[in-house]
Amino acid sequence: MSDWPLLSLVIFLPLVGVLFILAIRNEDEEVVAQNAKAVALWTSSITFLLSLLIWFQFDPNQAGFQLVEKAPWLPGFDINYHVGVDGISLWFVLLSTLLTVVVILGSWHSVTTRVKEYMISFLVMETLMVGVFCALDVVLFYIFFEGILIPMFLIIGIWGGPNRIYAAFKFFLYTLVGSVLFLVAIIYMYLVAGTTDIPTLMRTEFTAEAQWWLFLALFASFAVKVPMWPFHTWLPDAHVEAPTAGSVLLAGVLLKLGGYGFLRFSLPMLPIASAEFAPFIYALSVIAVVYTSLVALMQDDMKKLIAYSSVAHMGIVTIGVFTFNEQGIQGGILQMLSHGIVSGALFLCVGVIYDRIHSREIRRYGGLAERMPIYATVFMLFMLASVGLPGTSGFVGEVLVIVGVFQVNAWVAALAATGMILGACYMLWLYRRVVFGPLVREDLLSIKDMRRHEAVAFAPLIILVIVMGVYPNFFLEPMAASVDALLLQLEPVTTLAAD
Repeated sequence: MSDWPLLSLVIFLPLVGVLFILAIRNEDEEVVAQNAKAVALWTSSITFLLSLLIWFQFDPNQAGFQLVEKAPWLPGFDINYHVGVDGISLWFVLLSTLLTVVVILGSWHSVTTRVKEYMISFLVMETLMVGVFCALDVVLFYIFFEGILIPMFLIIGIWGGPNRIYAAFKFFLYTLVGSVLFLVAIIYMYLVAGTTDIPTLMRTEFTAEAQWWLFLALFASFAVKVPMWPFHTWLPDAHVEAPTAGSVLLAGVLLKLGGYGFLRFSLPMLPIASAEFAPFIYALSVIAVVYTSLVALMQDDMKKLIAYSSVAHMGIVTIGVFTFNEQGIQGGILQMLSHGIVSGALFLCVGVIYDRIHSREIRRYGGLAERMPIYATVFMLFMLASVGLPGTSGFVGEVLVIVGVFQVNAWVAALAATGMILGACYMLWLYRRVVFGPLVREDLLSIKDMRRHEAVAFAPLIILVIVMGVYPNFFLEPMAASVDALLLQLEPVTTLAAD
């Protein structure tokens, strides 16, 4: 299969599913909905299996990009269709394809209106998510990077809650404004280097002054996507109003685009500016960890609490990325992967009981362990992973980041560690209020435990959380060579800073 255009198959196969769904015709809307869901599930499942072939063919000892495909696109401007993966992007491709299958399963019974359009939106978004992690041309990356806004805007605006229009436009405008500056930076880099090829731009030496301005332009886009404090205010509204599946992909994949952008663009292309702005990144990240954790403690809406916890966890990621050492960067990447799995699972947990009771208020529940023991066990696992319990995925990434940043600044490490303490406070408080206590509300007395399709959706996430916590080298080894290559590019800057 080495001659197959494997990456292109994984990127564009979901669009084939879109064509099949568009071709579905029947006077019975229920039949149309069932067929659309079946096509979406089969398409996303086959896409995930193909993405596993990328992993099987990947050589963990090679630092460069692999499975590379390149074809002329706009030859007059030296802009090409250029895709490939390295140890940093590999896991994000797999995360995107896996979570797409999970959200389609998780929303099997929860969406009853415009099911065809709903499934089409998620398949289109899968193409864009995979494309952004495979793109090796800046223009191609930008198209995928910004294209994700459209299906997510529709998912929030059409299938969201009562304030969905406000949340959708806030999400769209916040991310679009930052992306305009990203486009300006792309144009400047093209004028200087004469190419939009990402590997070539990584080897291009921009002047210190140009790096400073380019870093700010890229920061405006990536900081909103992470989101970093104080650019995070769109996130709670988007999560609260989005349907469950939209929240899963928003937290699981879309929030990783900012961290991935820092790793793919800011650090290798703008090393001088990245080193100069590192203290600024630390300051914003520490505020995010402490402040949003305290805000999470005050929430009475489950989705909003998990949304604020996402900002705190992503603050740990940005600290790790800008440590410029192996432990910090690997910890940041692992934390992104863990957060994508755990936060997505937590939003699914909220969706399970929301589908039954149609309320996200914490005080509305209590005593679910009595009627939903399987659900209570699954919820407990992901809650403990979120607070960083040893043996779960959440522990490894956070500890690596703290170890990495401790080598740079002990105060930042100490403040970042408070996020683990505060995280335990708000997540244990949430779990206690929802799962334990007396079962007093009448509608909770007849509530049903998890359905089969819900259990199937949770199963791979449970396995990944445990495997990542017990044997993290399974995830760390494929990224090690790429991280080492990135550190080699940063070595002159870090050595100069140390002197």
